[in-house]
Amino acid sequence: MSRLDVAGGGDVARKGGPGIARAALLVVNKVDLAPHVGVDVPRMVSDATAARNGAPVLALSRHQPESVEQLRAWVRWMREEHVAGRHTPSDPGAAAPHVHAPGEADGLLHSHDTAPP
Repeated sequence: MSRLDVAGGGDVARKGGPGIARAALLVVNKVDLAPHVGVDVPRMVSDATAARNGAPVLALSRHQPESVEQLRAWVRWMREEHVAGRHTPSDPGAAAPHVHAPGEADGLLHSHDTAPP
């Protein structure tokens, strides 16, 4: 499962990336904040669904009990699939190159898919 925070901007899903494309479920998180950050949640979910070729996307807010229940149902379903042998967990691959917060890794662009020198 991967997640996108609405506060990160509405264009994040359109940009794609390994987590968006490969996750068993993509959660668009904190959708209750959308009005405060100018994000169109239905468009973000639509963009994410398109980027995932129709794989599941869930708009989630802890303040919306129905969305929390949808996540709980998905987790229960995925566990049942795994226990029954119908789902094998897979590694979604390395994270995209990124920069940590100032002071971490000297703020250099890097990836975690290779061992340090």
